[in-house]
Amino acid sequence: MGTHTSEATLIDGAAVAAGLHSELRSAVENLVERGLTPGLAVVLVGNDPASSVYVRNKIRRSVEAGLRSFHHELPSTTSETDLLSLIDRLNSAHDVDGILVQLPLPSHIDAQKVTAAIDPAKDVDGFHPMNVGKLSLGGGALVPCTPLGCMLLIKGVRSQLAGLNAVIVGRSNIVGKPLAQLLLRENCTVTVAHSRTEDLPSLCRRADILVAAVGQPELIRGDWIKPGAIVIDVGINRAEHEGRQKLIGDVDFAGARAVAGALTPVPGGVGPMTIACLLRNTIDAACRRHGVSSPIGNS
Repeated sequence: MGTHTSEATLIDGAAVAAGLHSELRSAVENLVERGLTPGLAVVLVGNDPASSVYVRNKIRRSVEAGLRSFHHELPSTTSETDLLSLIDRLNSAHDVDGILVQLPLPSHIDAQKVTAAIDPAKDVDGFHPMNVGKLSLGGGALVPCTPLGCMLLIKGVRSQLAGLNAVIVGRSNIVGKPLAQLLLRENCTVTVAHSRTEDLPSLCRRADILVAAVGQPELIRGDWIKPGAIVIDVGINRAEHEGRQKLIGDVDFAGARAVAGALTPVPGGVGPMTIACLLRNTIDAACRRHGVSSPIGNS
C-alpha cells in the first residue's frame, strides 16, 4: 500500500439505507402478491424519550415498506409478568413475524428474561441466546441489526475482506461480539479490544478495518488510524457545542478523515442502517416461518 494522501471517502449510510429500503419495499410487494404480508410487533415499555423516537421511526419505516405494523405501548409500571404474557401472545400470533422489545426496559423488569421469552424465529433483534449461538456456529441466525448494518457498509467499500486485520473497540453483546462473528465469517483476523486493553492506539494502527463501538466521545484519534483503513463509527454521544446539543461519534472525525480510506460520519453513517436491517430481518423471518424463498439477496 502506497502513502495515503487524499481525504477519506465518506460512507453515506443514509444513501445506502435508502437503497436498502427501496429493495425491501419491492421484496414486500413480491411477498404480498404471493399472499404473505410480513408483520412486525414493536413493544415499548415506559416513556424514555430516546426510545419513543426510535420506536416512532421503526413503525413509520415498517409502514412505508408495506409491512403490517403492531404497536404496543405499555406504562412504565407494567409488571414483568404482564410483559411476558404479551410476548407469549405475540409468539403465537400467526400474523406477527417479528417481535422487537425496545431496550432499555424499566429496572424492575429483567431484560435477559424478556429476550429469552421471544420465539427465536421471531427475534428480529437477534438477541435471543439461540440466535447468538447460531451466529457463533455460522448458520441460520437472525443477526443483530447494527452489526449487520456495519457489515453492509464495510462490504460496500470492499467486497473481499479475507485476510484483513479487523479491530473492534467495544465488546457489547449488541455490537462488538456479533460483529466479530460476522467479520470472522468473512475470513478477517479479528481482535476485540475494550477498556482494559493495553496500548489501544498501537493495536488500532494495525487495523485495516477499525470499528469503534465503545460509547466514549472521540476516543479514537486520527493518529491511531492506519492510513487507508476503513473506519466504522458506531458511537452516538451527545455533546455540548457552542451551547447546542450535538451528536458526535467515538472517532475524532476531522482527525480520522485526514488518514482513513473510508469513514462513516455521525450522524448519517451506521444509524440509518439499523432500522433498514430490522425490516430486512422481519422479511427474512416471515419467509423462513412460511417456508417461502426470500426475495432479498443474502449479504
